[in-house]
Amino acid sequence: MTTHSLVLSHTDGLEFKTQINGMDLILDGSATNPGIGPKKLLLAALAGCTAMDVVSILEKMKVEFSDFSILVEAPLTEEHPKIYSAYTLVYYIKVDKQNEEKVLKAVNLSKEKYCGVSAMLSASAPIKFTIKYLP
Repeated sequence: MTTHSLVLSHTDGLEFKTQINGMDLILDGSATNPGIGPKKLLLAALAGCTAMDVVSILEKMKVEFSDFSILVEAPLTEEHPKIYSAYTLVYYIKVDKQNEEKVLKAVNLSKEKYCGVSAMLSASAPIKFTIKYLP
């Protein structure tokens, strides 16, 4: 079994620092500092996980694409602890019309089989997605 671990160290105020694969990551809970908030980092992890899956699957299918991006939206509850009540992913991709079904298949495979972040988060809130095909 693989175990992931890291050390998070307090630097100042609500700022913390960790290192992942030799790269520094600054987490920050204040509105004035440039660090990343932990909840937004969670959204980036969700988008990154599914994006890597989709690209890998499309490459295996030999589907050419461009202009690929993902918008993630997640409303926070009003009460504490403030958590995301749902996740909406909008996949934007430019692909030939005949490959749109393959893109849908890749997104579904990511959501249902491969993306561990999606699997973890879907246990606490629904995840919906749409695909917008770019001209």
